[in-house]
Amino acid sequence: MSFNVNHPILFIIVGAIIALVLAQSVFFLVRAVRRAHELGISKSTVKKTISSSAIFTIAPAVSILVGVLALSKSLGVALPWLRLSVIGSITYETVAAGNALEAAGMSAGATITEPSIFITIAWVMTVGIAAGLVFVPFVTKKLQSGLSKIGMKDKKWGEIFNNAMFLGMISAFLGYVFCDVGLVFKGDTSGLIPVCVMAVSAVVMAVCGLVATKAKIRWLTDYALPMSLVIGMASAIPLTALLGA
Repeated sequence: MSFNVNHPILFIIVGAIIALVLAQSVFFLVRAVRRAHELGISKSTVKKTISSSAIFTIAPAVSILVGVLALSKSLGVALPWLRLSVIGSITYETVAAGNALEAAGMSAGATITEPSIFITIAWVMTVGIAAGLVFVPFVTKKLQSGLSKIGMKDKKWGEIFNNAMFLGMISAFLGYVFCDVGLVFKGDTSGLIPVCVMAVSAVVMAVCGLVATKAKIRWLTDYALPMSLVIGMASAIPLTALLGA
């Protein structure tokens, strides 16, 4: 039997895992409603909280769907569905999968036909993101207390330190975007494609922020991320036709 990234057994395994996660969500939702009743919170307030929370989960869900679609060409639907539905990040998963594909000698978008390559990519995507589960219980408390002490001693330096850590995280992804820009000097403009896509996404995000602020459209801020992702990915099509080698 030939290997298939969309084999039904993969959907059964992934579906069972996601069903377990959904069951946990329902369990804690029921516990929360019961606790709200014990505290005397009105049913209307509880219903409003649940409905508003459900509505505002649509925005990040769209971002996740974009990530699943981006990875489905090479990895099928089941694995990206699992990685981006349980513990995953669209910014991490796409980069990890792309690097693993490149290491395997395959280009992004190429369909995997070898089970060994599929398993390797699954391990790369899983082990990297799972590191947070190991470090958070042991490191987070000490890190937070250290940041709090810095902020109490000098608020300005506390803010600078927080911003520096955030920029350090962003820099890791920026390196991935700009890594092939040097190909321009060899006559290959394809290295500019990720940079231009990022620029388009940044412009869309900035426009959404300005419109949301000036026109006071609060819901737009929740949908700015998926809009910038979708429009950025759409812009990659004409940009690839224009700049691709």
